Amino acid sequence: MAYEFLKLERDGAVAVLTLNRPASFNSWNAKMREELRDAVRGLAGDDSLRAAVITGEGRAFSAGEDVRGMQGLADIGTRGFRRVAREIHNVFDELESIELPVIAAINGVAAGGGLELALSCDFRFAADTAKLGFPENKVGLIPGSGGCSRLVKLIGLAKAKRLVMSGEMVPARRALEIGLVEEVFAPDRLMPRTLEFARQLASKAPLALGLAKLVLNAC
Repeated sequence: MAYEFLKLERDGAVAVLTLNRPASFNSWNAKMREELRDAVRGLAGDDSLRAAVITGEGRAFSAGEDVRGMQGLADIGTRGFRRVAREIHNVFDELESIELPVIAAINGVAAGGGLELALSCDFRFAADTAKLGFPENKVGLIPGSGGCSRLVKLIGLAKAKRLVMSGEMVPARRALEIGLVEEVFAPDRLMPRTLEFARQLASKAPLALGLAKLVLNAC
């Protein structure tokens, strides 16, 4: 499948998937969601891969769902809205279940569904200029695609409540303090260091890493 809004490249046994709608802060529309699902399934089915990196083109990792596309959701009714929500949720679940390590290289803003995407990865590295948060309550929504449950597991209930209920965007250094990301680097060092770690993981026994991931995710 040829992608319009994604770039998929290889660095040896490491796949690099780049969200590629920079003019819209890599927010996604229906076509981009479809492409992301296809790309995730491609990663899962490629036995030559040992690790994957997801990042964003330009100044943002991803601002989540494109607000312009959301304007039409009111016209499709409750069932239609739930169907769209399930589709997004399923993509994140599929990404989380891939039996290879996936690292989010958060190069800029990761908001709403963009942060939910990062939470579906195994590791989160961020540029020190990045900001992360869940501003959904400003439009009457919550992080409904697995973001709440993944956030609680990652940083604990109290911190998760504060992030979701306040809607605040936290800088990368604060995200590191609360455990939302594991590493923070200068912007020009983010991808080199992320790829360095991805190659390190790629050198390990793939079946052992895949099984460890499944067991740890189930704990």
